[in-house]
Amino acid sequence: MNDRLYSVEQVAELLGLHVRTIRNYVRDGRLNAVRIGKQYRIAQSDLEAFTGRPVPGPPGAAPGRRHSEVSSIVEVEGVDRATADRVATLLTSVAASPRPDGPPLRVQTVFDAERSRMKVVVLGGLADTARMLDCVEGVLAP
Repeated sequence: MNDRLYSVEQVAELLGLHVRTIRNYVRDGRLNAVRIGKQYRIAQSDLEAFTGRPVPGPPGAAPGRRHSEVSSIVEVEGVDRATADRVATLLTSVAASPRPDGPPLRVQTVFDAERSRMKVVVLGGLADTARMLDCVEGVLAP
C-alpha cells in the first residue's frame, strides 16, 4: 500500500483549519476517511481529491521537483450515443493504465442525448493529457 495515512490533526495542520472542522468534513462525507480504533485516518489520495491539489510528501522527499497538471474540458457537438460510448470507454481505459511517474489521469464524461453533445473533463500531467486528447481526436476525426 503506497497511500500514506494522515491523522485528523495532521490534515488540520496541513490545511490550516481547526481539528473540529476536519472531523465535521469527515462526518458529513465531504472528506473520505477510515476509522481505525477510535481515530479517523485520511488517505493521501482522498486528501488530494478533497483539496484538488497534491499533498506535500514527508520532509526530505524530492524537494526541488516541480509538479504541473492540466485541467481540460472538451465539448463535442453532433455526437451520437455509440460514438460517445466509444470515447468514454477509450478514455477510461487510457486513464486506468499505470503511470510510473507523474500524476494519475482522471477523466469524466457526460453525454447529453437531447443536444447530441458530449463533455469530457481530463485532469492529469501535461504529456499524458496531450496524448489522451490525441486519442479523442483520432476517434472523432471524420
